[in-house]
Amino acid sequence: MRNIISTMILATLLSITTSASADLVEVQLSDSSSLSVYLLFPESESTDPLPLMILMPGGSGENAIAWDTQGWLGTDMAKRGFAVAVPVSPNNRSFRGSNNRLVPLLIDALQTDSRIRAGKTVLAGISNGGMSALEVAVTDPQRYQAILAIPAIIPPRTDLTPLAGMPIYLRIGDQDEMGWMNRLDETRTALE
Repeated sequence: MRNIISTMILATLLSITTSASADLVEVQLSDSSSLSVYLLFPESESTDPLPLMILMPGGSGENAIAWDTQGWLGTDMAKRGFAVAVPVSPNNRSFRGSNNRLVPLLIDALQTDSRIRAGKTVLAGISNGGMSALEVAVTDPQRYQAILAIPAIIPPRTDLTPLAGMPIYLRIGDQDEMGWMNRLDETRTALE
């Protein structure tokens, strides 16, 4: 009986690990640079192009963090019908600041794939990735359908005027250890 239970637990863990994976691809950008990206597609029989979600990892955006992000939230968003791209920071400095410019280039490159629908993209991010999503959207809001930021605070000196009318979903856990919750009202007020 003990061996059967152990086998069942191992099989469950293997199926979870297997289903929470993506292809790591190198995407060539129009500026002659390239970007490593975890790319996920839903398991579906449909051949219709899918809407694109760029899901930026938190922290430094390094490979290990991008891997974790694609494994839980990326997989969940793919199950909801998105083609999900989780970029890996090329310099371990997240997608904030100067790395913001890479996101539109990545979108352009990915939308040449026949499996991905051209048009507006959903920007999403965790922690620093959530802040990145807000920063990127402000630069050219017409390109984006919505923003999903978990957790999210407004980056300092960010003019939010271009985001007027854009659907934005913010989520901050009330038991976070980083103090993000302390700035939720400020963030909500700025976005409203």
